[in-house]
Amino acid sequence: MSSNALHVPVMLQRCLDLLAPALAEPGAVVVDCTLGLGGHSEALLTTFPAARLIALDRDPAALRLAGERLAPYGDRATLVHAVYDELPEVLDRVGVPRVQGVLFDLGVSSMQLDEADRGFAYAQDAPLDMRMDQSTGISAAEVLNTYPPGDLVRVLRTYGEEKFARKIVEAVVRERAKEPFTNSARLVELIREALPQAAKRTGGNPAKRTFQALRIEVNGELRSVERAIPAAVSRLAVGGRIAVLAYHSLEDRLVKQVFAAGAASTAPPGLPVVPEQYQPRLKLLTRGAELPSEEEVAENRRAAPARLRGAQRIREEAP
Repeated sequence: MSSNALHVPVMLQRCLDLLAPALAEPGAVVVDCTLGLGGHSEALLTTFPAARLIALDRDPAALRLAGERLAPYGDRATLVHAVYDELPEVLDRVGVPRVQGVLFDLGVSSMQLDEADRGFAYAQDAPLDMRMDQSTGISAAEVLNTYPPGDLVRVLRTYGEEKFARKIVEAVVRERAKEPFTNSARLVELIREALPQAAKRTGGNPAKRTFQALRIEVNGELRSVERAIPAAVSRLAVGGRIAVLAYHSLEDRLVKQVFAAGAASTAPPGLPVVPEQYQPRLKLLTRGAELPSEEEVAENRRAAPARLRGAQRIREEAP
């Protein structure tokens, strides 16, 4: 079975519903900032026949596969090799100053998890790589083998919210002195041995948090999200809409902060009438973060941690 057949886009219908009011007009442009295998992109092109799609991905393998999938849509789809925080540069390059819709499906794609040799999944032994674009940057093995202990503890605590970061790092430092880490199975085994018994009985695979932390560090994911969400909001036309799927609390918190700031008045307190330049730029389209339905999680376990937020641009930036 191909990756395309296995891939089920998360919260697809809800994403389409959130973006729909902005994409019905001819000439509307929608950006899929996280193309992956093209599931969301294909649905956008099918559902909104008058819209043009610009899709970004940092993974050349994803671009190749999605390109085959989206070929029937011809020049309505423009695929670009880029990280999502490069969105303003990409739009400038293709001559599109403002867009009507933006979709982010953050985190690691199904294809990257499913292809064992990429090293994202802790359930199978593979080289510890974890780079979404394997042509650039440092691998997870290099992080494990070269980072000072204090930096490794920071990565595991900050990006993996791992309570036992110090215990795990002590074991990593001890083991890497004997032999550098190259494969995921050895790391999974080390984590199992380093954690107290009680910690192993809850919360799924004990390596999950460490693998998440390494992946985020290797790909600079949170730094990219921090830049990308405000950049996307700034390129939305008035009336344009943005939908963001996040898969862990760190990403979701960043999205929430950007949307909340945009939806708040910036007026000094006590003004009887709020001037235009202080009025909110965004209107929130979701009450907090929306979760996938129980039916969807039963069909697609990867949807379980998803958190969806949407917002609409209601006025230009203050001059």
